[in-house]
Amino acid sequence: MNFEELAALPECAAEIKRSGLPIYIYGMGNGGEKVLKWCADRGIGVNGVFASDDFVRGQSFMGYEVKKLSQVEAEVGEFTVLLAFGTCLPDIMERIDDIAKRHPLYAPDVPVAGDRAFDKAEFIADIKRAEKVCGMLADEESRQVFLGLTAYKITGRLGYLKEVFSDGTKPSPLLGLKKGEIYCDLGAYNGDTVLQTVRATGGCKKIYALEPEKRNFQKCVKNCNDIDEIELINAAAWSHDTVMGFDGGSGRQARLDGEGRGLIMARSLDSVLNGRECTYIKYDVEGADIPALKGSEKTIAKYHPKLCCALYHRCYDYIDIPLAVNDIYGGYSFYMRQESYYPAWETELICVP
Repeated sequence: MNFEELAALPECAAEIKRSGLPIYIYGMGNGGEKVLKWCADRGIGVNGVFASDDFVRGQSFMGYEVKKLSQVEAEVGEFTVLLAFGTCLPDIMERIDDIAKRHPLYAPDVPVAGDRAFDKAEFIADIKRAEKVCGMLADEESRQVFLGLTAYKITGRLGYLKEVFSDGTKPSPLLGLKKGEIYCDLGAYNGDTVLQTVRATGGCKKIYALEPEKRNFQKCVKNCNDIDEIELINAAAWSHDTVMGFDGGSGRQARLDGEGRGLIMARSLDSVLNGRECTYIKYDVEGADIPALKGSEKTIAKYHPKLCCALYHRCYDYIDIPLAVNDIYGGYSFYMRQESYYPAWETELICVP
């Protein structure tokens, strides 16, 4: 795969329209809402919603009766499936693969955060930035991940994504973490990545962990209770210290929003550290990744810490974030890895000085 071949790939929405088949969305919740909006924005009519047979209990969703897959197959016969949820569970991924053998299946690249979905024409119009990122990557696997990820985003076909899956070891061995790291975890969730890093290193010299959502933060405090030299901060990672609106629950729907229903403290990492050293930063902040990077500029420019950045919250993060990091410090080696996940979630950028 190369950029010329990417440009020639069929675009997801156009292929769906061209088929002329009835359209059924597989899944509900926030993902279902986003895929319905994606369809409406592109003039694609949706015929219904289905879930796995063992999950249907007479639900309705957005005005649609939620049907069993077997019921839709019996009533409709041939139809197009639009995947509207994410999973890394092998048995569920196998189920999706099995459905794709029987019906055309697409997973539109809708964003986890924000409303800007991937658009092939927009990508082609700004392709020089994508070519720059691909050229920055330090190994062939990273370049194949970038190209395969883009092919998936254009076509909605999970096969392109599946070709670039890696084992998903966390934290990535590419980081070369060792005992005594000074670790900043931005988006600490329930402490899972703190615990992973402590196990991988054999112990950190100091840990700073930021998590905005109160229930997650309480779990993080409980789970990290036995760790020495850890500073737990109930705040969002941001470009500067402020108070912001905060919407959503404990999962991927949580977001910073100036008109949010609740208020949350937001901190820049530069403010938290106040000039102190850091050797490793992890960013997984549900769409606030660019502001969080901006709030780390002084630390990155001075200490060149190893970085691990989530690249999947917004559809162009895999282009925007590497370029933002490179603007702060141009001496990194960049690696891109895609964990086994449908759709393209858990994409990581690893930056090693």
